[in-house]
Amino acid sequence: MSTKPPFAAVLAATNRIILGKDTEVRLALSCLLARGHLLIEDLPGVGKTTLAHALAQLMGLQFSRIQFTSDLLPADIVGTSIYDRERSNFRFIPGPVFAQLVLADEINRATPKTQSALLEAMEERQVTADGETRPLPDPFFVVATQNPSHQIGTFALPESQLDRFLMRLELGYPDRDAERALLAGGNPRDRLARLTAPLAPSDLAPLQAAVANVHAAAP
Repeated sequence: MSTKPPFAAVLAATNRIILGKDTEVRLALSCLLARGHLLIEDLPGVGKTTLAHALAQLMGLQFSRIQFTSDLLPADIVGTSIYDRERSNFRFIPGPVFAQLVLADEINRATPKTQSALLEAMEERQVTADGETRPLPDPFFVVATQNPSHQIGTFALPESQLDRFLMRLELGYPDRDAERALLAGGNPRDRLARLTAPLAPSDLAPLQAAVANVHAAAP
């Protein structure tokens, strides 16, 4: 049984899934503790989605994945109202943004209109639909992945969207040793299913409050 502090255990377990990327994993966890949002821009297949899955599972966060495509609509993200015949009124069906960790996968494949559905959610942690404002879960953390802009079928993220992200990272290809370990260790997704959560969502609030009290001064 591990004697590591819970957050150190999260860091160690994530590094066993995302090999050879200790700095990037630390930055992703720092972004979560700072109540920011994370944008990962890189080529397909380097572990962007796996990192988001690992963070959610290791902290027991309610996870939701939104696959951004050119035909995705804002209502597909925030939710929509449907008519309830039994009650003779409209009932709001929450969209996938109502989760504690939201993976916005390949966000720049959607049009700017659809991307804008995340602006209020990421900035104010709430969603306004049908004239009513609904709070999002706490904690609320968006991990967005972005394909390189030179790839066909991508749309540049507007400045207003980029401003919602605290960090922008690249994972990059693993080094030789990490690549050998990946080949020897099998599919990382298989290891994901066996992960246990050292932290609970309720444990994050005091950690985030402590981070907010840390003073950082420029040299």
